[in-house]
Amino acid sequence: MKMFFMKRSVSVLVLLFSISALAVGGCSRGLTTARGVVKEFLDHHYVHIDLEKAQQYCVGLALHKVKEEIRLTHGYAIDASTRKPKIYYQLLEEKVTTARASFLYQATIQAEDAPEFTRRWLIGARKENEQWRISNFKEY
Repeated sequence: MKMFFMKRSVSVLVLLFSISALAVGGCSRGLTTARGVVKEFLDHHYVHIDLEKAQQYCVGLALHKVKEEIRLTHGYAIDASTRKPKIYYQLLEEKVTTARASFLYQATIQAEDAPEFTRRWLIGARKENEQWRISNFKEY
């Protein structure tokens, strides 16, 4: 009888560990993929309005654009008291090769005291030193 409870306890622990591992693994952004890096960039740049974090995913022209945005917004604090719009986005098109990728997203933006509107984001990425980086982005 004692052996039955020990086996059952071990089984429950293994099950709990497996569920925990899946939950943690399922939440990861997959920063080893072009799509994962693009999603991380979009979240930092557009959703959280954290340009400092967004720039860490950029190279080339994209890095230049984000640095210019940082320069232009210097002195304006984006913090917990800032009223940020709600942004929802979905992938419309994806083209990925071994060294380059492009993604077209459509975003729906909801701001207080303003009508809802949509934007499209075209994001280019390239592989540099075995890591995906945002090489350019355009909003229209």
